[in-house]
Amino acid sequence: MKIAAVCSSGLGSSFMVEMNMKDVLNDLGVAEQVEATHMDMGGAQANDADQFFVGKDLADAASDQFGDKVTVLNSLIDKDELREKIQSFL
Repeated sequence: MKIAAVCSSGLGSSFMVEMNMKDVLNDLGVAEQVEATHMDMGGAQANDADQFFVGKDLADAASDQFGDKVTVLNSLIDKDELREKIQSFL
């Protein structure tokens, strides 16, 4: 399974969220089964991941691009929110 953090440029915020995703996956004991990555909105394709995690600023565009495979984060730095949403997806 693969999850991806997505931002407009694929550099700053998506990379930070990816690092937090990896921490959460390790804490949950599923890091071996779930791959976390990051990418930019323009280069990402719907088949690149099983679920895409985006900030609320990209929610509409991500839904158009990835359909129902989108999880919207209200805060990109809130690790508790990220943990809750990853657990919900899993």
